[in-house]
Amino acid sequence: MKGARGYLTRTARHCSRRRLAAASQVEEVDPGIVAGLQIVKYPHPALRAANVEVRESEFETAEKLARRMLDLMYEAKGVGLAAPQVGVNKRLMVFNPEGKRERWLDEVVFLNPKIVDSSKGRDSEPEGCLSFPDMQGNVDRAKWIKVEGLSPKGRKIKKKYTGWVARIFQHEFDHLDGIVYVDRLNDQDRGAIQPKLDDLVQNHDGAKHGPPAL
Repeated sequence: MKGARGYLTRTARHCSRRRLAAASQVEEVDPGIVAGLQIVKYPHPALRAANVEVRESEFETAEKLARRMLDLMYEAKGVGLAAPQVGVNKRLMVFNPEGKRERWLDEVVFLNPKIVDSSKGRDSEPEGCLSFPDMQGNVDRAKWIKVEGLSPKGRKIKKKYTGWVARIFQHEFDHLDGIVYVDRLNDQDRGAIQPKLDDLVQNHDGAKHGPPAL
């Protein structure tokens, strides 16, 4: 998920609007290779491939991968990243709603996450994605969600997220199901970014991205 000009817009709460104002001053960047990882761009096949659960024997490796993903996320000025976005087709996501390395206590790492309940009420806000540079569009999301998963230490996690954090989680969770945010755009928003999507397809070079890291 982006943390930039195309940043996901926060919900219409006063504090969320203050966050958005601050975030809008940040330009998204492509930092290239960071900690041995690189963000793959649409239409890289990893974004559509099936993502398998992280096995218990992989937890230690997954924890190291999550740290590398967070480092890459910060360098890209993002607030969330899913494993398929770095070419690893595992059910692993990381995020930090503040998008700031110094706010490391806000970092979240989920292995094998699930959404177990969600609100009927929905919000529509602009979203962007680090795998889709320089574009955005309105996406409907549940206002709140209840989620479960595992920490890299194998501890069970149960959380209820609302507003901005719920939107981040849903965006990254979509990646784990091979869904990208442009799939959820209405015809008007999809049409507005179609020329940029066409450019990404035309310029795509899968050979730029190395093998999976997990």
